Amino acid sequence: MPLHIVLVEPEIPANTGNIARSCAATGAHLHLVHPLGFRTDDAALKRAGLDYWPAVHVEHHDSFEDVLRKYPDGRFFYTSTRAVKPYTDFEFRDGDFFVFGKETKGLPQELLDANPERCMRIPISDKVRSLNLSNAVAIILYEALRQLGFPALR
Repeated sequence: MPLHIVLVEPEIPANTGNIARSCAATGAHLHLVHPLGFRTDDAALKRAGLDYWPAVHVEHHDSFEDVLRKYPDGRFFYTSTRAVKPYTDFEFRDGDFFVFGKETKGLPQELLDANPERCMRIPISDKVRSLNLSNAVAIILYEALRQLGFPALR
C-alpha cells in the first residue's frame, strides 16, 4: 500500500510542486485539501514538479473531513512545530497518512488537540519557526520509507 501525503490548504505552488516530485519518486499518493493558495495550472506549480505530474497519484478534497470520510480506516499522523514527540519516536506502516498544514499557519490547533498521540515534530533550533514545507514532507516521507525498507525503490 502506498504512503499518503495530505496537504491541508497549501499556499505556495513551488512547495506543492516539489512535494509532487517527491511523491512521484516514491510512489506516495498526494492529497490536496482545498482551498488551495494557487491554481493547479499555475506555472510555478508545474515548473517545480517538472514533467513528473503524470506519475503522481493526486486526489483533491473539499475539506480535511472529506479525507477522513473517504479513508475511515487510515492511520493519520499530524505534523506540527507545536507537537511534543519527534517523528523518530513513531513506527510507521504501509498506507499511513502524513498530514501537513498550510505554510503560514500549520494545522489547526483543534485538530492537533484531538489527536495528541499521533502528533509529531521535526526537531529544529529556536532560530527559525519551521522548516520549508517540502523539506518537512521529504524528511517524514523518507523516514517512513526507511522503516518500511524502501519498498519498490532502488
